[in-house]
Amino acid sequence: MLNKPAQNRQYRKLSLEVQQQILEDRAAHRTLPCRTDDTAVLRRNPQRDKANLWRPAFVRDVEKILHSAYYNRYSDKTQVFSLYRNDDLTRRALHVQLVSRSARTIGSALGLNLDLIEAIALGHDLGHTPFGHAGERYLNDLYHERTGRFFNHNVHSVRVLDGLFNYNLSLQTLSGILCHNGEFARRQLTPQPVDGFDAFDTLMEECYTQAGHTKRLVASTLEGCVVRICDMMAYVGKDRQDVARLVGQGGRPDYEQFELGANNAAIINNMTVDIIENSYGSESLCMSEEAFNGLEALKRENYALVYTNPELQRVNEQMRPMFAAIYSRLRADLLTENHNSYIWRHHIRFVERLRGFYDSGETYHEATPPDQIVVDYIASMTDDYFIDLFHFLFPEEDAGIEYVPYFKDMPQLSLGL
Repeated sequence: MLNKPAQNRQYRKLSLEVQQQILEDRAAHRTLPCRTDDTAVLRRNPQRDKANLWRPAFVRDVEKILHSAYYNRYSDKTQVFSLYRNDDLTRRALHVQLVSRSARTIGSALGLNLDLIEAIALGHDLGHTPFGHAGERYLNDLYHERTGRFFNHNVHSVRVLDGLFNYNLSLQTLSGILCHNGEFARRQLTPQPVDGFDAFDTLMEECYTQAGHTKRLVASTLEGCVVRICDMMAYVGKDRQDVARLVGQGGRPDYEQFELGANNAAIINNMTVDIIENSYGSESLCMSEEAFNGLEALKRENYALVYTNPELQRVNEQMRPMFAAIYSRLRADLLTENHNSYIWRHHIRFVERLRGFYDSGETYHEATPPDQIVVDYIASMTDDYFIDLFHFLFPEEDAGIEYVPYFKDMPQLSLGL
């Protein structure tokens, strides 16, 4: 039974029975059937990126992602609190590392492929917009209004790695990234195999054309399922920790839900133990009913007190007209073929230099609809780049956005906690 909040220094431990089973399986060098073997790797071009002794199959995916065109931009993409000069608040660069660390911890205990886990974790948010999920909503609204298609950051992460640039990543890695949606928890995740790249491309297109389709997707490997649940583990407690730094001057807000623990460390530990306890040797990733209910309670409270907080939403809504203005200007520059525009100078030329020609012999801008190019560009931006571009494009406009500076005695944002 999970420890109760009053004893938040207590952490749940893995049962002796499961510990003993893990040790026996390791001593016997048993490979569990749920593990994705390196020999199962599937790429669009199997003649490229063949595994060798020092760079196994999924290590190649990890390295491709680390050296990809947009990986460095994680460092200036925020999670929840976008307008604060505060080095202690979580950026997306730290988030993907936390996901990777938690997922590898669980994956190691379950005997899974840690290289595949790392690749999925490090690449899962490459398609995220500036300003977190608020920016994602604003970009989706604009894109859908003009095209009838939907923007989702997990789908766009795949587009960055498998469409915008041709990294020849494995189907297993791409499936884990596509299906990582960390907003929708399930008590049990059973991998749903994908029958090759044609079937995967169909799933991708359905995400663009069917509202909410990403909610129904489950990764094709157990490694991908682990990353999905660790995405939630990485943000649900860390966001509460960030709030504490903003509103409590280091104190803890008076949250109510503590079934999984009263702080980030306890939440991660107790969820990790629960998942290993209920999943070892299984072909599914499972949580106990108590842990699942605790996770849902944490998320509900986070949404009520933080993500949908009126003050935070008011601050974020200031960016909506900025998204609309930038989108319209960039689209107009494409349609008028204004090659001096930054969508040409900073985006199209950058992509075409790295991407080269498509199989059809067309360049990126020849083969891609204008609205998709605009979406590709905006989604690639960091927070600061977006703000600077707005000021450059509309010098006469006052965006009305002010960052909360480092040396302000009291935070500008009151979360009512």
